[in-house]
Amino acid sequence: MNDVAGILDTFELLGDWEQRYHYLVELGDALPAMAERDRVEENRVKPCMSQVWVRLAPDPARPGRLAASGDCDSAIIKGVVGLLVSLCDGKTPEEVLALDFDGLFEGLKLGEHLSPSRHVGIYAIVEKLREQAAACVDL
Repeated sequence: MNDVAGILDTFELLGDWEQRYHYLVELGDALPAMAERDRVEENRVKPCMSQVWVRLAPDPARPGRLAASGDCDSAIIKGVVGLLVSLCDGKTPEEVLALDFDGLFEGLKLGEHLSPSRHVGIYAIVEKLREQAAACVDL
């Protein structure tokens, strides 16, 4: 799932929100383990009630592209982290900054199905990813 349209299509096929929650949990379970060295304060998403880390950094194996990783201690939010990591991984910093995260979340109707505190936390994750992508623009 490397584009917004593909993610929205997948969620559309799932139908009800119970299936979508289950799918988010599966995405979180499938998220590759984040390196312990990346679980540092600068990668932590502080406004989240859960413990969340995300990291976007230049990918030595793909010059000009970013490698994305993340982790969370909450199953649903870990699934959202997995979704966002898969969306950002392999993109250029400019491509990440141009992503329509608002359109993604509106299309998924996350605001209607998550608590207000989780909703705030998800946008904090996006802001952290944007901040990290912006720091890589001229690298």
